[in-house]
Amino acid sequence: MDGASKEPLHKDYYKVLEVDYDASDDTIKLSYRRLALMWHPDKHKGDSDVTAKFQEINEAYKVLSDPAKRLEYDLSGCYEINQYTLRVSYKI
Repeated sequence: MDGASKEPLHKDYYKVLEVDYDASDDTIKLSYRRLALMWHPDKHKGDSDVTAKFQEINEAYKVLSDPAKRLEYDLSGCYEINQYTLRVSYKI
């Protein structure tokens, strides 16, 4: 290892969408729409950082809006969450 700081392999999609870990589907959708409008590349022409942020928002929504993908994501532990706040509303 060269000592350089490493970025986590997976992003915390809950933080990306600025929602709580137990957010409802409606809350996730509303936050996605708000952030997508705010960070849409058409509003910030030529800014590659904005494009990257917009893609990150879309990626997070793609996972958290799909119940199966969200469950898989939650079970993978790819987010910063206290073990006592994990929701258990999924039925397997």
